[in-house]
Amino acid sequence: MAMGTRKQREKQEDIWIAHAELARAPGHPFYQRLNELLEAEGFDQFVEQRCAKFYAEKYGRPSLTPGIYFRSLLIGYFEGIAAERGIAWRLADSLALRRFVGIALDEYTPDHSTISRTRRLIDLDTHREVF
Repeated sequence: MAMGTRKQREKQEDIWIAHAELARAPGHPFYQRLNELLEAEGFDQFVEQRCAKFYAEKYGRPSLTPGIYFRSLLIGYFEGIAAERGIAWRLADSLALRRFVGIALDEYTPDHSTISRTRRLIDLDTHREVF
């Protein structure tokens, strides 16, 4: 048997899988239950109201929504990740965490620089109020 190398390998066509066919194993039942609680209590509306003063109404590209941002920080807290790079990597790597923050498979997860910029944008008092 000959050793295969990366250059010799034939490129396989990309595979397409319907979203409904992806496994929904309870890999993170904690995050699933937490998300149910946050939705029941109106978490997204709460943080959007608190953070509205930090965002322009119509200027520029749409930014990271406060709900996704604060859920990302919760992931950092529960997973023991202090750095935005680590949080961004963890979000990009886990289907369960994508579901938790509400990012579809065909959407990009936030880059660490976006998380950092949002952290600087929202003042400390608002962070305290949310948490």
